[in-house]
Amino acid sequence: MASLIFRKGLDLKQAVAGVLADNYHSALVEKIKADDFTFRSGRLTVHLAREFGFCYGVDRAVDYAYQTRERFPDRRVFLTGEIIHNPHVNDKLRAMGIEFLGEAPSAVDCLDAGDVVILPAFGVTVAMLQQLDTRGCTLIDTTCGSVLNVWKNVKRYAEGGYTSVIHGKVWHEGTQATASQAAKCGGQYIVVFDKVEAQLLCDFIRNGESPDAFLDRFKHAVSAGFDPDRDLQRIGLANQTTMLMSESLEIGEMLRRAMLDRYGSSDVQLRYQAFDTICSATQDRQDAVVTLLRERPVDLMIVIGGYNSSNTANLARICAETGPTFHIADPDCLVSVESIRHRPVGSKSETVTEGWLPSHGSITVGLTSGASTPDNLVGAAILRLQEFVEGRPAS
Repeated sequence: MASLIFRKGLDLKQAVAGVLADNYHSALVEKIKADDFTFRSGRLTVHLAREFGFCYGVDRAVDYAYQTRERFPDRRVFLTGEIIHNPHVNDKLRAMGIEFLGEAPSAVDCLDAGDVVILPAFGVTVAMLQQLDTRGCTLIDTTCGSVLNVWKNVKRYAEGGYTSVIHGKVWHEGTQATASQAAKCGGQYIVVFDKVEAQLLCDFIRNGESPDAFLDRFKHAVSAGFDPDRDLQRIGLANQTTMLMSESLEIGEMLRRAMLDRYGSSDVQLRYQAFDTICSATQDRQDAVVTLLRERPVDLMIVIGGYNSSNTANLARICAETGPTFHIADPDCLVSVESIRHRPVGSKSETVTEGWLPSHGSITVGLTSGASTPDNLVGAAILRLQEFVEGRPAS
């Protein structure tokens, strides 16, 4: 029996609006926005980036999850994995009785036609969707429109005989879903994480040497049957939507020049294609933090968001280029005026830094948050900063 799929909500937006506001909104943050995105208290000044926090796609996904629980109170409700990369939000959903299938392929076997499964904002692979359809579950599809746009373009590449070069993290659910869309149409793909991997790809395009060594290097990042001699003759660039825009543009130019060097100017238009697939919300948040750092000098930056959130990590990368930056998962990471728990840029683990907050004189903090971070966490972090600096409980 084929699955019933809801892609435009469940007509219960008003029914869940109140609880969503209670769980995720912040009156303090709204006040700060009205005060030119600036909070002042004693010797503390906090400047917020003018674009931060929940994007439309994330807000929609969380809204649909709450509508799902409201619509099906007596049925088992599952998520294929994290709905977004924010532990606070995912814990809220668990508390509502929404279960997580996890990464084990066999987890799908526990489902039956009476179950409801929510697909996350970054989508699922073609194989996962087929498995769920076979089980006959009711599906709530929250896949973001920006992700769907990337899928459209990799399908276009596949149908035109181009290999998709995906700038992304091969372990990220969004990249895996995009790669599966290319393969579904009979296309080939290769995933490059950064400019270092892109350079290896460019070197092979120019020189065509040692395909075995190339495949060994990218063995977990290419489609089945990938032949670099054959499949890198015509390529098209795509992106995991949450990657650093400036890096994606640089990689695109690297690939274009490599194809130009290999095939000449008369042929490059037929050999290389690129479409802008960085989502507008990701770009807006990156642009906003660049503007903040240019226009409002700060002593340090705080970036709030899940450690496995790609867009949050890239915001931290931008900030770290100009001064002290602390990527924290949530306000609890602000341990005390002396200590902060955070994940340094480029690191895979959390660390503790002592003496992070100046103890005397005026303090100016810049603050932004990833697209999967709700405003209530931003507000709580600001109140905790106020408490540290003023030496009294925040009001």
